[in-house]
Amino acid sequence: MLRVQYQTFEFGQSDIHVRTLRDRQQFDDEAGLHAEQLGVSSASWPLFGVVWPSGELLAQLMFDYEIEGKRILEVGCGIALASLVLNHRSADITATDYNPEVEAFLLENTKLNQDDLIPFERNNWADNTGTFGQFDLIIGSDLLYEPDHADLLADFIHRHSKPHCKVIITDPGRGHHPRFSINMLKLGYSHAQEKPSGVDHLGQSFTGQVLMYDR
Repeated sequence: MLRVQYQTFEFGQSDIHVRTLRDRQQFDDEAGLHAEQLGVSSASWPLFGVVWPSGELLAQLMFDYEIEGKRILEVGCGIALASLVLNHRSADITATDYNPEVEAFLLENTKLNQDDLIPFERNNWADNTGTFGQFDLIIGSDLLYEPDHADLLADFIHRHSKPHCKVIITDPGRGHHPRFSINMLKLGYSHAQEKPSGVDHLGQSFTGQVLMYDR
């Protein structure tokens, strides 16, 4: 039986409610009919279902980010806390992830916050068949946790970027972002990064940085 918990995150005067997995030991893929067929292992299956420090940091950045006139995509959204914050602000936000369980959690969490539904598409970064188009702002958190992600993610973002696009990724410092940044520079994006401030409340030491790209 899959065990979940409910959490509330405060952003200014706004409360965002989320249903998450109780811990990273949860797994529910009966007979291997969904995740296993897609290549999602039992070890990686629950990673979508918790709020990571990088995800909370990204949500904080989106709480007061300028959204007027911007079409926004959250890549590898997982629990999609940043998308929920943006949706609560009535932003034009779309979410995507590869794990087949994400959509159901996103739907439930949108209902919990009594907000409009968030458009979602399950998508593999190597898949060129995505139908959600191009965006002014692309965001993500803790996306570069495998060596090949630096190449796959850069290509995916480039396919879905408008001619003028900003990219913001909160990275906990797994070590693959230099290669990703090189790829983005080759694709015509400028690059900057900074250490975030005011992150003590994240519950553990955050040694990563905010990666920013622009073209």
